[in-house]
Amino acid sequence: MRARVSDGILYIHKDDVPPFKKGGSIVRNSYFWAMNSISCRAYREKDWEFELEVWFALARMLNSFTESGYLGLRETQLEFEPDDEIPELLRSASTWL
Repeated sequence: MRARVSDGILYIHKDDVPPFKKGGSIVRNSYFWAMNSISCRAYREKDWEFELEVWFALARMLNSFTESGYLGLRETQLEFEPDDEIPELLRSASTWL
């Protein structure tokens, strides 16, 4: 998931956040609701926003979904631009593009 940090807020690109699908996979829909529940803003047509206070929990959640094997790495790993510094709290669940 393409990500960036600005002014202490983590932004996940709107096209990369997990979609909710009525009647869809229980794992994918659970992932959507888990991400949605800790975001400070999760609009349909905008990047999702996560405040610094939840970054630790977000990283643990992303790692947990990664380890489950039900979702692909591109769906559960934050991807930063090569010139961006990855915040310490997010390093375990992040990589560079």
